[in-house]
Amino acid sequence: MRFIDEVEITCVSGKGGAGAVAFRREPHVPHGGPAGGDGGRGGDVVIRATLRKNTLDHLRGNRVYRAEPGQKGQPKNMHGRGGEDFVIMVPVGTIIRDSSGLVLSDLSTDDSFAVVCRGGIGGRGNSRFATPGNRTPRNADPGGAEVEKDLYLELKLLADVGLLGFPNAGKSTFISTVSGARPRVADYPFTTLVPNLGVVTVENEESFVIADIPGLVEGASDGIGLGHQFLRHVERCRVLLHLVSSTTFDEPTEDPVDRYKVLCRELEVFSPELGSRPQIVVLSKTDACDPAELDKISERFVSEVGVTPMRLSSSTRQGVKQLVYETWRLLGDSLADDSPAIESSVWD
Repeated sequence: MRFIDEVEITCVSGKGGAGAVAFRREPHVPHGGPAGGDGGRGGDVVIRATLRKNTLDHLRGNRVYRAEPGQKGQPKNMHGRGGEDFVIMVPVGTIIRDSSGLVLSDLSTDDSFAVVCRGGIGGRGNSRFATPGNRTPRNADPGGAEVEKDLYLELKLLADVGLLGFPNAGKSTFISTVSGARPRVADYPFTTLVPNLGVVTVENEESFVIADIPGLVEGASDGIGLGHQFLRHVERCRVLLHLVSSTTFDEPTEDPVDRYKVLCRELEVFSPELGSRPQIVVLSKTDACDPAELDKISERFVSEVGVTPMRLSSSTRQGVKQLVYETWRLLGDSLADDSPAIESSVWD
């Protein structure tokens, strides 16, 4: 699947139809008055959001989108037919910018829309110009001009929770464990090449959406790796989950605490507001790490960054429920004291 989240297009509205110059021509009416109809209005170009789309890939094949022009006015005061609007369907979460970068619209809800190019108005026929002093006008209006705009469409995923971490941190395994999402899972960097969305059920009637963002690397905010391409998708998330693999390596730079610090720096460079977003730090793959080593890593997190990390093993499901409930709490929806049972279909 190709995930396209940026595209440039040109939109052209329909030209308005010209008004007609005509006169009544009927038996026994030798000097019929003006009877030219108005031209039809040109069609608009409309961009509408839908939940049925999840990428902008379908807009890559055609650069120009043109609405239908209005028809000319006709004799006998018959108006020209209006041009059909051209509707461009895009995913929910699409931002529309003009050529200067100004945001024209943020389509953040299903069926929201923006009229980006208005069709030209229909020209008036000569019957509109009749006056007591000029009963046979021979002039009519031309149709209104078409409007052409170069637009930049940018997709930002709508998710409550953003799942962040370096490649191989266990993000894809976690989202497949807690939701119906089925991302590609393998033990090598950049397995995830596109963002994945999953719906996590907390109660029978409650759920939240989590986004698995492709693995970041140091320098992501400067365009290194896949991070710069996908960091924008984190901006709409209300809570961030930082998954840090508890597995340690020989190189000091691959220490879990250092990896977390690097990731936080990348977020702050990209957006200071994003760096201060509510977050949960999670030590993943704890089943592959010695318990004593886990305790040392947790102590270092507390002493060096002032954070007590949660522990998670998606393969054994250890800590999964606790993490989901803590995420739910941070989203602002407190659970009852008698914590409701989680749907068996999700966890069993």
